[in-house]
Amino acid sequence: MEDLSLSNRPKSKTIVDIYGQRFSIVGAESTSHIRAVASIVDDKMREINSKNPSLDINKLAVLTAVNVVHEYLKLKEEYEKLEKQIIEKD
Repeated sequence: MEDLSLSNRPKSKTIVDIYGQRFSIVGAESTSHIRAVASIVDDKMREINSKNPSLDINKLAVLTAVNVVHEYLKLKEEYEKLEKQIIEKD
């Protein structure tokens, strides 16, 4: 079977624990990177659960994804704003 990934780097499997569940994640990133990502997801799920303890696991997972993407978009906007400021200075 052909590998259709965009990366030519070798992939490895890392076992992580997120919100009490074990996941096997396959990727080209380092094990430490994958563990860091899993830790952030776990922390965010626990943070949201502490504020909304009645959420079922599916809703908690979706709210976690929404929050993380929101944070990503805010950081991306800030990055683009700073990048534009640097270009305008030149």
